[in-house]
Amino acid sequence: MNVDLFDFDLPTDNIALRPAAPRDAARMLVLEGDATRDAGVADLPSLLRRGDMLVFNDTRVIPAQLDGRRGDAKIGATLHKREGPRRWRAFIRNARRLRDGDVIEFGNGVSAAAVDREDDGSYALVFAGDEPVELLLERAGHMPLPPYIAGKRPTDERDADDYQTMFASEPGAVAAPTAALHFTPKLMAALEAAGIGHATLTLHVGAGTFLPVKATDTTEHRMHAEWGRIDAATADRLNAVRANNGRVIAVGTTSLRLIESATGEDDVIRPFDGDTAIFITPGYRFRGIDGLMTNFHLPRSTLFMLVSALMGRERMQAAYAHAIAGKYRFYSYGDASLLLP
Repeated sequence: MNVDLFDFDLPTDNIALRPAAPRDAARMLVLEGDATRDAGVADLPSLLRRGDMLVFNDTRVIPAQLDGRRGDAKIGATLHKREGPRRWRAFIRNARRLRDGDVIEFGNGVSAAAVDREDDGSYALVFAGDEPVELLLERAGHMPLPPYIAGKRPTDERDADDYQTMFASEPGAVAAPTAALHFTPKLMAALEAAGIGHATLTLHVGAGTFLPVKATDTTEHRMHAEWGRIDAATADRLNAVRANNGRVIAVGTTSLRLIESATGEDDVIRPFDGDTAIFITPGYRFRGIDGLMTNFHLPRSTLFMLVSALMGRERMQAAYAHAIAGKYRFYSYGDASLLLP
């Protein structure tokens, strides 16, 4: 499909630079079947059914943004995907000043050699020393806010908490699974009281999620792989929910993409441990999920293509026009949508 079909105009005033406070005070646009209505995240217990299950991504964002020098050249790095105990694939700013094997000094005793450049401009960074890379990042790195926020204000101490979900327990993501940022212990208690369950899986979100689609046709776009895991017990729980006429509602496109990667043509969700580069566009048949809670996405993005596959492209274009006119807040720190085909 032509990528232009997924374009729309978004006023910059609609882009959220801070999350709602409290988190569950965010607004939520509900699309259920052919109906559209305005609601709030706090209304979620009354919008779902007893026996439904929400599925959260428990990845934890690491301080994956690094600023350093190679000689007199400033070099920026955004870690993308772990390739080994001391090796991370990274997108590099000012990469033209690097040659294979060059060492970048990131300060605070942290350095890495840049090797194995790929066609997308990324390098593998091999960190020096014996300390765990996680400790090195705590010393030299900072929270990797999305470019549409970082371009408008600097990262600060609030982001260290604001950009983590309450489920974050498995370090490895370089971007937050932002739909889950809306959840609080109070909301989770209300959902439990309403008979709505929850489960967790892990997908370490990579920086490729922010890369623009440069191709003119969706068939020409290459997705970056991300590592994920669904254990056998979780797969069994999700299958049991659907067998009992409950719905599996993915919280965030990361949860959805991993569930769909783990689901066979027979609609059975299986354990999964490995990389996924699944790219969902209109025409895809969803096999493992029955709904999605997600934030509002960028024009021409793979994620807007995904929600268009779930609800229909024209339906989502109309819904986004409604959200823009209604001053909904967009992107990572913005409001939510609940999509129930």
